[in-house]
Amino acid sequence: MEQNRKVKFMKKKLSLILCLCFMVLGFAACGEDPRTVDYFGMTYDELQNLADQNVNALAVMSDEQKEQQKSYQSEALVNLIDSWDEVTADLGGFQNTGEFLITKTQDTVTAEQRAEFSDREVVVTFVYKYDYETEQLNLVDATADLNYTLGEKMTKAGLNTLMGMGTVFAVLILISLIIYCFRYISVVQVKMSGKKTEEKKEPAAVVTQIEQREEQQQLTDDLELVAVIAAAVAADAGVPADSFVVRSIRRR
Repeated sequence: MEQNRKVKFMKKKLSLILCLCFMVLGFAACGEDPRTVDYFGMTYDELQNLADQNVNALAVMSDEQKEQQKSYQSEALVNLIDSWDEVTADLGGFQNTGEFLITKTQDTVTAEQRAEFSDREVVVTFVYKYDYETEQLNLVDATADLNYTLGEKMTKAGLNTLMGMGTVFAVLILISLIIYCFRYISVVQVKMSGKKTEEKKEPAAVVTQIEQREEQQQLTDDLELVAVIAAAVAADAGVPADSFVVRSIRRR
């Protein structure tokens, strides 16, 4: 029993030591200086200078020059020019480049260069992807976006939440109104079915009246025929017409 306890204690001790080692390595990785990292053959300063040059070139480039650049630049830079024109249209004059941030993943490098304008700050993002065949870091995407403050982000998130909740409540109210209208739909259906029944009964009554009229007319014709036959028989026999009775008439 004591030996088993010792073994369990040693296992726990080893597991704690391993956890501490992993924590130390994690903190070491988090505290790594981005300037010393190898970005697939490029350094931090090279990527920063490249981003700074692109932003400063866009800031002083005329519309004609931008159109000329679009004709032979890559798709990523064309997207950057379009987004830059759209974002910086109402931000005032360009002042200077600001903070530079860079992150590296398995085969992707994302560089963010801040551009300071008189009214607001713009974030220009460059996304590079490493090509293992050519062993080069290629620019695959580039965009320019407004840099919102924390308060603006919270306000925007709140507005989006209110809009979503408002849409949900509006749909629920609409569904409730539709369900409430079902009772009136049933009443209308009953009224419509009653009208149809009355319309069907009216032709039946007309047919009955016609049949009664035909029966009365036929009875009148039969009585006239009986009177004529009785008169003929009485004249032929030389007896009064009321001395005999006609029981039936057979039509041929």
